[in-house]
Amino acid sequence: MACSDNSAHNAVKDYYGKVLSSTSDLKTSACSSRSAPHPLVCRIIKTIPSAVNDKFYGCGNPIPLGIEGKDVLDLGSGSGRDCYVAAALVGPQGSVTGVDMTDELLQTARENIDAFGKALGYMPNLKFVTGYIEELKAAGISDSSADICISNCVVNLSPNKPKVFTSVFNALRTGGELHFSDMYADRPVPASLLKHQSLHGEGLSGALHTREFERIVTTIGFAQPRVLAITQVDVYDPQLKELVGDIKYYSITYRLFKVRESAESAGYVTYLGTIAGHEDKYVLDVDNTFEKGVRVSVSGSTGSVLSDSWLAPFFNIEKSGSPQDKAADISSAETLMKATTGCSANVCR
Repeated sequence: MACSDNSAHNAVKDYYGKVLSSTSDLKTSACSSRSAPHPLVCRIIKTIPSAVNDKFYGCGNPIPLGIEGKDVLDLGSGSGRDCYVAAALVGPQGSVTGVDMTDELLQTARENIDAFGKALGYMPNLKFVTGYIEELKAAGISDSSADICISNCVVNLSPNKPKVFTSVFNALRTGGELHFSDMYADRPVPASLLKHQSLHGEGLSGALHTREFERIVTTIGFAQPRVLAITQVDVYDPQLKELVGDIKYYSITYRLFKVRESAESAGYVTYLGTIAGHEDKYVLDVDNTFEKGVRVSVSGSTGSVLSDSWLAPFFNIEKSGSPQDKAADISSAETLMKATTGCSANVCR
């Protein structure tokens, strides 16, 4: 790994392992601007040891429901909160692996598994490994070993984001999904800001412009990115605010599917209502919500995702093969940014 990559990694380790002691030490609203988790997730969070919850630094809710029995991988798992939630959702037949490079956070994640197992009533298939998210294979993550990959405000900290997304693409099985939340900017961020520790640690200097992000992931082979949630992030610290100037930041939860999009997959779909927690309707993204039992037409892109991904068992699919614009029912993040202001409540009540 290049020296510059090592320097960036060391800076992040110091910031999250030594500078921050809890969520209250952060200088932006990134960890408080996300929308409230699903009630099922909230109930699980309340059973997680406080030591894990206190060191949660995520900016979204990147854990889909309906993943019982699935193999889940968490990039930059930190204290492990999202892994603990995922472990409860996949149940005893599934597995969850967290990858992180910060020893202090890994220690917290590992030493609370037994206590969480007692709360669940069984010992979860949950483990945490030391490694870099750019080098998943070196961390012991095999190709085509994960159904779902999650990540929460971590990719923006990486010095080599194309390598991260390539590594994830390889780790996912065909039909798998990268379901993740991260920080994005409404314009390219000047390279000069990368040298500022707090800006980098808070995810501000490393935030990708959404247009660049979309170019990277579609070039690698992911289907067109889908926005599930978006909120604006406020910078509290006066010094950091002055440094970033007019740049606006957003927390965005994206869904990236490892499927091949085809116009021939256009047609009609009916949601079966069989995902626990989403019995009445299923929100695929900001543009596509499916009511139980209601037959609706979809583009080739959406048809491909619903018929060829891990979501297929939850839908009845009728392919018509009618050619449609593959992105016709997907809004760009840039368009959504212009219509987004303020933050959403994030607490479990």
